[in-house]
Amino acid sequence: MSRLENVQKKLVEQGLDALLVTNMYNLRYVAHFTGTTGLAVITQKRAYFVTDARYTEQASKQCTGFTIVQNIGPILHEVKKIVSDESIKRLGIEDASMPVGEYDTLKHLVDAQLVFATGIIEDLRMIKDEEEMNTIRQACQIADRAFEYILTEVKPGVSEIELANKMDFYMRSLGATGVSFDTIVASGYRSAMPHGVASHKLIEKGDFITFDFGCYYNGYVSDMTRTVSLGNPTHAQLKEIHHIVFEAQRLVNESVKAGMRASDMDKIARDYITQCGYGDYFVHSTGHGIGLEIHEAPAISRASKAILAPGYAITNEPGIYLPGIGGVRIEDDLFVHHDSVEIVTKSNKELIIL
Repeated sequence: MSRLENVQKKLVEQGLDALLVTNMYNLRYVAHFTGTTGLAVITQKRAYFVTDARYTEQASKQCTGFTIVQNIGPILHEVKKIVSDESIKRLGIEDASMPVGEYDTLKHLVDAQLVFATGIIEDLRMIKDEEEMNTIRQACQIADRAFEYILTEVKPGVSEIELANKMDFYMRSLGATGVSFDTIVASGYRSAMPHGVASHKLIEKGDFITFDFGCYYNGYVSDMTRTVSLGNPTHAQLKEIHHIVFEAQRLVNESVKAGMRASDMDKIARDYITQCGYGDYFVHSTGHGIGLEIHEAPAISRASKAILAPGYAITNEPGIYLPGIGGVRIEDDLFVHHDSVEIVTKSNKELIIL
């Protein structure tokens, strides 16, 4: 079945007459729309894509299976008309991403019950098809090449922001359409900050440097982290925690399989790091899903209820962070297959001393 048909099947199962799709990532997924303004109303039998004159031609080419509706006035007024014409009584909305003001306007416009329905498309997005996997592979190849390149640029006196900008430009030069998020380059004591976005701090001899980065390629992301040292680390403890994180990450990579609980992925990494005496310094979850967004379902955490299934694209990224000293994180992107796991990011994870 097509993505649109899968959504329509979900509507029948959940007793919804229609779903109002306003999340731009979900619009890209179900309608293949790459513009920045529009929404969709999907009924059990039909589908409408509403946008303004700037995007009607684009939508007519991209949104196969949708009737294109051009809005002249407020876009929600077109939703009102569709709801009336289609006799929609139960309208699902994407409550997690809909602004309160928009919800309030819609509630007073349409003669239908608004039903919170976030998750219908997000659940479908968790299972990647082969085309999606190939696109993510391309994004990961670009990230791998960027890491290889940036190692040649690390030297005393260069700033974190300069390295981040060089990585970003290099990934774009290889065909990336953008970066997955603000590139993290965190050196020395700043590497103890899990999300230490690049600053003007200068790299110094003996610094551990964490690079967390990725790119968009045809709408899909990569997400990779490596930690290196410029010369022998100032603090000997950093070598120890790098080895521990390396082993924790390896244990998870070797254990992942379809049917496994996501919480068990987290437990493997967390238990090993705790046994080594650093459990209190592993302060985030072990991973997350990737795809059209950098963070999407499933969560790879202690609280996650997800069961890994073939087609999942996930990260594995344990870390240890010692305030005032430094930190280590190692992250790969993985595909879960029926009888195996594919490690998509290929860069060296052992401690590189530059």
